[in-house]
Amino acid sequence: MSAGARRVLEDSDIVRITHKVDYGVRAVVALARLSAGQGKVPLKREALAVREDIPAKFLDDILRSLRNAGLVRSHRGPEGGWTLARDPADITVADIIRALEGPLASVRGIRPNELPDHGVQEPFVSLWVSVRAALRSVLEEVTVADLAAGRLPADVVALVDAPGAWDVP
Repeated sequence: MSAGARRVLEDSDIVRITHKVDYGVRAVVALARLSAGQGKVPLKREALAVREDIPAKFLDDILRSLRNAGLVRSHRGPEGGWTLARDPADITVADIIRALEGPLASVRGIRPNELPDHGVQEPFVSLWVSVRAALRSVLEEVTVADLAAGRLPADVVALVDAPGAWDVP
């Protein structure tokens, strides 16, 4: 591999967190924080957009997807707005990502466990299944309640504190 090709690979990210996911997680956590302080008082979309610095039109699409997944609830009327549909401890970051983007990991749009049906052989199937498992070990562990409280589970903190975790390859 040429030095130029190596540089391109080093600069690319394998897992990309989209604006949609980032904004979705922030919006759900904001609703959790509000519900912890004020009960189930709905927050208007406009206030949520300003509070979290999310483009309002984009937030509409995000909230609609989150509602369709049963993570948030919309309330009509002058006192209406958005609330969580479930307890924050029962919503994981993985739930939000799946609601907004689909499966946590796919290869060419195929779920890793379905790759053998598409002619992919070992060790590649196991590689991509293990990548999905690694993502799940973090994203299914961290709940909205954790983020709203400003903490991460001990297993996730251990990953952050591991030697080399902050190094950029």
